[in-house]
Amino acid sequence: MDPSTVVVHAGRPARVPDAPLGESPVFSSTYIAGGNRGYGRFDNDAWAALETTLGELEGGRGLTFASGMAAAATLFDLVPVGGRVVAPQHAYSGVLGLLDQQASTGRLTVDRVDVADTAAVSAAVVGADMLWIESPTNPAMEVADVPALSAAGRAAGALVIVDNTFATPLLQQPLKLGADVVMHSATKFIAGHSDVVLGAIVTADDNLWTSLEARRRSLGAIPGPMEAWLALRGLRTLALRLDRAQSNAAFLAERLLAHPRVSRVRYPGLPDDPGHERAAAQMSGFGAILAIELGGDAEGAQRVCESTALWVHATSLGGVESMLERRRRWPAEVPTIPEDLIRLSIGIEHPDDLWADLEQALKA
Repeated sequence: MDPSTVVVHAGRPARVPDAPLGESPVFSSTYIAGGNRGYGRFDNDAWAALETTLGELEGGRGLTFASGMAAAATLFDLVPVGGRVVAPQHAYSGVLGLLDQQASTGRLTVDRVDVADTAAVSAAVVGADMLWIESPTNPAMEVADVPALSAAGRAAGALVIVDNTFATPLLQQPLKLGADVVMHSATKFIAGHSDVVLGAIVTADDNLWTSLEARRRSLGAIPGPMEAWLALRGLRTLALRLDRAQSNAAFLAERLLAHPRVSRVRYPGLPDDPGHERAAAQMSGFGAILAIELGGDAEGAQRVCESTALWVHATSLGGVESMLERRRRWPAEVPTIPEDLIRLSIGIEHPDDLWADLEQALKA
């Protein structure tokens, strides 16, 4: 079935008379002895339904976590003490910060690479324990050659992880491209309504899944049942939301490209974007995130973010509402991200309204 159908129907209860159409959140920490569930930290109906759906979309078995960072931390726990991780120079700052923190204690070492430079990544991964890929990257919008890097990582004996948050399972399935594990901040497009904090992991390796599930139990990095249920409810409409948001993103990218105040538009959907051909080869769409630069004017970029009436000035992304942010306002952001770069998360509003608000903010 097409992923847009799977996202609606996977993870449903059996169709028997008087059964509910969808799973409900189960609010219990304790279960009667004698079954397989055991305890509330081990399993929950709402988690299971969401994990089944994500697993079918990505082509593996899913696990949900209290947040995207909890999922990332659990994956880094797989790296042996003293091991080495190869990671993008530009990626979600929380993940890079966690790697730096673990490197500062001697827990592991980290090599940062330009994830769009396939040859450089392939050379760096030799002797590494883990290759962390993010594509497109946050917020630089660089596109990695996921099949080539997955092959290079596996050949080097490294565990290959792909953060698929920006692309979502509807636009890119990294397991089918050769990765070992796909990771999501389900807070973003998957849940889609800016009301849930949740993470997810999917792998087709049963032994790896068992190891990660055991770590989730011992670390206690579990999602709440209500959060899992809300994320699943949001996931059901992902195809519709993403279709509208992508259409809006393409429209805005073209408008911004022609605007005299904008010096650069970073969006793989633009034919002249450095990642366009690569994204077209491995993704079924270009997504709903883009970034712009204003010719080095950090103050002006900040003023744009503070001058919108419709766009929300916020640090998150992937919701139904459009959001924007100057990423370097955060001290933890990578210093090679331009001071004037604004990341835009495109929502499902009418494109003309989004453009009118953005245009008046650029004039400000």
